[in-house]
Amino acid sequence: MGRYLDTLVMGRVVGDVIDGFVPSVKMNVIYNSNKQVSNGHEFMPSSIVSMPRVTIGGMDLRSAYTLIMTDPDAPSPSDPYLREHLHWIVTDIPGTTDVTFGKEIVGYEAPRPVIGIHRYVFILFQQMRGRNTVRSPSSRDQFCTRDFAEDNGLGLPVAALYFNAQRETAARRR
Repeated sequence: MGRYLDTLVMGRVVGDVIDGFVPSVKMNVIYNSNKQVSNGHEFMPSSIVSMPRVTIGGMDLRSAYTLIMTDPDAPSPSDPYLREHLHWIVTDIPGTTDVTFGKEIVGYEAPRPVIGIHRYVFILFQQMRGRNTVRSPSSRDQFCTRDFAEDNGLGLPVAALYFNAQRETAARRR
């Protein structure tokens, strides 16, 4: 787990988006059936247009989880004044299942980086107050994962992953 956290710290996910935490749940994020998200790896925007499959471990089916996907580098890494831009929220996900069993409260928005290399972060929280307790945020822009977690009684994350993406030029698509 040390290396896992080190990559989140080096990628400034811990610090910019979330506070340090102890991972306690396994989460897998897979795009297009075979492209697994690993911390710091790069994806082409054309390969992440469709919603990924996200599976979570967890303790049992009675536990409920919230998944957040956010871009802390919007609109550009050198001037992220929209930090963070919210891409997706799914709540009430039972443990040991995947997001299709949860309730999507903010629909999936495919990443479309325009300037620079952006980080796209998946954060998983255990819902401490039970099901149907997480409220939808008022906006996608200037979203704050920390504030959202505090307002909804989510506590610290139980898992997190991130990938990088940048605008595809015609040469990169070939």
